[in-house]
Amino acid sequence: MPRDPLIGLVGKPSSGKSTTLNSLTDTTAKVGNFPFTTIDPNRAVGYLQIPCACSRTNLTGNTPPSPSDEPPLQTRCKPNYGVCQKGVRSVPIELLDVAGLVPGAHMGKGLGNKFLDDLRHADALIHVVDASGTTDAEGKATRGYDPSQDILWLKSEIVNWVLGNLKQKWGGIKRRHVAIKAGPVETLQGQFSGYGGTSVIVARALDKLALKQPLQDWDDDTIAAVVNAFVDEKFPTVYALNKIDHPDADKNISKIAKQEPPERIVLCSAISEVFLRRLAKQDYIRYIPGSEFVDTREDLIDNGEADGGGLKEMDEKLKSRIENMKDMVLYRFGSTGVNQVLSRASELLGLVPVFPVRNIGTFGSGEAGTSGGDRAAVFRDCVLVRKGATVGDAYRKIMGDAPLAYVETVGGVRVSEDDEVRVGKNDILSFKVGRA
Repeated sequence: MPRDPLIGLVGKPSSGKSTTLNSLTDTTAKVGNFPFTTIDPNRAVGYLQIPCACSRTNLTGNTPPSPSDEPPLQTRCKPNYGVCQKGVRSVPIELLDVAGLVPGAHMGKGLGNKFLDDLRHADALIHVVDASGTTDAEGKATRGYDPSQDILWLKSEIVNWVLGNLKQKWGGIKRRHVAIKAGPVETLQGQFSGYGGTSVIVARALDKLALKQPLQDWDDDTIAAVVNAFVDEKFPTVYALNKIDHPDADKNISKIAKQEPPERIVLCSAISEVFLRRLAKQDYIRYIPGSEFVDTREDLIDNGEADGGGLKEMDEKLKSRIENMKDMVLYRFGSTGVNQVLSRASELLGLVPVFPVRNIGTFGSGEAGTSGGDRAAVFRDCVLVRKGATVGDAYRKIMGDAPLAYVETVGGVRVSEDDEVRVGKNDILSFKVGRA
């Protein structure tokens, strides 16, 4: 069965990696047990924010008319895992806290060996970068450090790790390659499998280079180029430029923006996100993670809610902190950026949310004609599959090896196992188990 995607968090000490991890693994509402069977000590469950299927108003046109007293789909959406707030759903995704990132990791410095061993399990990386420039390469306090160097040496560590291991065995690799008349993808996949490399990843890396020479004739520069291309494909990376509210952050962000593709960069303030979520849990504010809006008791009273939404009164000091955060982070950047970090990593992996339902007519977990309680709730489950996945791939991930009779999508339309799953198409599915 296809395994769940795993996103690794990397960052030097004091970059804000732990705070970012805490904000990604927290949610403002109580959630159920996560769907992963085992979580290692350095693994955690994050919450990816996606538009929920319940927010698609056009879906109601494909379902039987509802009684006038029946609540709309959004109010009946009750996920088994995570939460749904106003059509924005928190979907669990596994995160890996990668330890020991310091220069020289590939030579075993710091916790380098553990860092690199952990890293190979990740499908994508979130590199938390201290954009303020107030910590040096090893995380020690300083001023005026250039954080663009952190991006360069992180990739260098990974490339040198893979390259060093490969060159040690290169003579034997070439001889075997010639002897068995293997193709370059087959030969390299055998060497890169220990880093989580597949034949598809290796093929994509080689296609980008368009090499003409046979593998046995590659020189050192070509081998290094191949390893660089493989690392780019195996570890697509989002750069979370953290501490954006620091006075020195702007110039550092500008420099990094000239060096890296814009789709790989997210501006964020992890400490602001943690602070806002804590206040929301304590009923001082109303806040949806990823939003630019924060409502206080006074705001809600001004908007017509006589009791202020049940929120608590804040003292002047706390009110001042909230206003400063709005000005320095929320209004200026549109959000704290933390949820966008995980969303961007999901985009790099091409993840597609799939909503399996038991009853395609009601989008609920009960049989046709049942109502009340959790059975009346809609879109109870959501799983993530890779871009290009088929209906059959989704079925095997959700149902395992159980025999499949047929599959229906919105409107009771039957679909083939070979049909591709996309956002808005074949992503709401009802699987009928048994023999066709």
